[in-house]
Amino acid sequence: MSSISVEEVARVANLARIALTDEEKERLAGELDMIASAVAKVSEVVTSELQATSHPIPLVNVMRKDEVGQVLDRDEVLASAPEAEDGKFLVPQILGEE
Repeated sequence: MSSISVEEVARVANLARIALTDEEKERLAGELDMIASAVAKVSEVVTSELQATSHPIPLVNVMRKDEVGQVLDRDEVLASAPEAEDGKFLVPQILGEE
C-alpha cells in the first residue's frame, strides 16, 4: 500500500494551479493517504464472484394497471380559468415569440 507524500500533493496542486500552504499540504497528504488506504481495503474484498450493487436493498418497480378513471369536463375546468381560447388555457406571452 503506497502512501501519499507531501511532495506528491505539492506536485498535483502545482499542476492544478492551486496554491497550498505547507500546513494544507501536510493535512491533505494525510487525508488522501487515508482515502487511498480505504480504497485498497475495499479492493482486497472485491472478487470476481462478488456481484456489483448500486443499492444495498433490491428494488422492484411496482406497476399498476393503467385504467381510465373519472375525468374532469374540459369546459367546466376552463370556465374557472381567468382566460381560455379554443379549448385551452390562455396565458400571457413571456418569451417574446409569436
